[in-house]
Formats: sequence, structure tokens, C-alpha cells
Amino acid sequence: MKNILMVVTSHNRIDENHETGIWFEEFAVPYSLFLDKGYSVTVVSPAGGDAPVDAGSMQDYQSTAENERAMAALKDLTALSDAHQAQDYDAVFFPGGHGTMYDLPDNLDVQRIIEDAMSVNKPVAAVCHGPACLVNVKNKTGASSVKGLKITAFTNSEERAVQLDTLMPFLLEERLRECGAEFIGADDWADNCVVDGNLVTGQNPQSSGSAAKAVISLLEAQ
Repeated sequence: MKNILMVVTSHNRIDENHETGIWFEEFAVPYSLFLDKGYSVTVVSPAGGDAPVDAGSMQDYQSTAENERAMAALKDLTALSDAHQAQDYDAVFFPGGHGTMYDLPDNLDVQRIIEDAMSVNKPVAAVCHGPACLVNVKNKTGASSVKGLKITAFTNSEERAVQLDTLMPFLLEERLRECGAEFIGADDWADNCVVDGNLVTGQNPQSSGSAAKAVISLLEAQ
């Protein structure tokens, strides 16, 4: 049985006028695909407790068994710092949502688990704003861990389209380019999944399933 660690945001607010959290599809679709494959999935967050879900991602919510199962999995989480080690899992997956822009980049436990997973070539995957987890991760030489790697994430164009570009602490596409990554963006809202070795990234919510399937392919090929 493969073991997947999914790390979701704990951050629930952009400013006093904008609540945020996880974009539900970006968690629920991969979570369901992993479980349907027979994998064991552990869900954690930086702070633990109930994970916030962005209300905007619930507008078309359908009360299916899969969605209810995924929603229940976001309750009463343990914190990532509570003895979670990359060696205990076969892959690490970071769903998005604007909350990730605030609590993943500077979290030392996030950096630690990504560094450890990458050092032993375990798949690391992130979708939409989830790649914010990568911007401060370093390799053994002290360089950015994504320098020279092909990568994608929520684009500057998509951020402007949802009118949150001026509210973000940074633009994710721009920051990843500054880290030296080879950013590969597609049209707004296109399903775009980029795989470079064991790094899997998806551009937006529409890419969630493709990113999860890419992780499954990497694990099944081992």
C-alpha cells in the first residue's frame, strides 16, 4: 500500500473583506483518486484542527459520497510538525487555495518535508497556489530546489482574472521564475500539469485530477 501525505492550508483570510482557505476541488479530486487507488492518505496542516475551505469553491458543491468523505477528512487534523516525516510516506501532495500563499512559504516544517522528500527522489506535487510551498525550499548547495526545473502554478494572468493580484503577498508565477524555475503556463483555466522528474505541478483547479494521476503514474512505475 502506498502512503500519501496531503498538506493543506490553515490560513482563512486574505484581508478583512476576503476570506479564503483550501480550494475544495484541489483537495477532493486528488484525495478521492488516491483512495480509489487503494492508497492510504494522511491529511495535515500547519496549525492542525479543522482546515478552512474557501466558500468560493463550494458554489457548485454536490453532496456526493466522495465529496462528503473529502470534507470529513478536513476536520480535526494533526499539525505537520507532529512527527510527520517524509520517510513515512511515498509522496507528498499540496492542494491549493489562496490560503497557501500565507502559511506555506515560510513554514519550516513544510520546507523540511519537501527537502527530505526531494533528497530521496520521492514525488512532491502541488496544484494551483500549492506550489507556494516551494518558493523557499533549498537544496544541499543552498540554491532554490526548483532552479532549472519545469514547473507550473496559478498564473499571473489567472490572478488578475480573479482580481486578487494586488492583494497577494507575491505573485506565484513571478516568484517561481525568480527562483530560477522554467515556468510553463497555459491559457487561463486550461488543464495543465507539468512533470519534471518527481516534481509534479498543476496550474489551477482544472489541473487537480491530472496532477494526482501523474503522482499515481510515478508511484506505479517504481
